[in-house]
Amino acid sequence: MIEDGIAQRTIEIIAKAKNIPTDTVTPETTFEALNIDSLDKINISFEVEEAYEIAIPDESLGSLKTVGDVIEGVRKLVAAKSAGAAPAATS
Repeated sequence: MIEDGIAQRTIEIIAKAKNIPTDTVTPETTFEALNIDSLDKINISFEVEEAYEIAIPDESLGSLKTVGDVIEGVRKLVAAKSAGAAPAATS
């Protein structure tokens, strides 16, 4: 069961990116099980950044192994943004 909006919305983004039903994706689902490769991670990160108006550090993408990892990262970045502590995105 998905308990919050961030988790649900993140799962929807990932499911849409892989063109699969959202009910087949849970926080415990691994990227390997979803056949998510490095290019998929980049595309998903762009979608997540746009949806939440956050900046995901490029170096953190490699450590993402599960859907839950993405959800937890989004929660942290959204909380930091809400607290006004989000670092400025650099290009």
